[in-house]
Amino acid sequence: MNKQPLIDKKGEVRELTADELKKFKPLSEANPALYAKIKKGVGDRSPQKLPIKIPISIRVSPEVAEYFRAKGKGWQGRIDHVLKDYVAHHK
Repeated sequence: MNKQPLIDKKGEVRELTADELKKFKPLSEANPALYAKIKKGVGDRSPQKLPIKIPISIRVSPEVAEYFRAKGKGWQGRIDHVLKDYVAHHK
């Protein structure tokens, strides 16, 4: 049997033959350990840490949004921190 490479010189994947497709197995058979890891996360959301945050929609000025977003990932958490600090000092 002459095995053709799956990828040509341009990086294109060639079309698989019917015989090659017949050799495919479900992931649960081909790699049970990997399948178990993937399956574990599907549909099962881990319990959320307390305190649970609630989703809301809020309008802020462009300069506020730009300031927090410019600091990178986690910008919504930083806004939450600022608001919690405000609440703690204005009870």
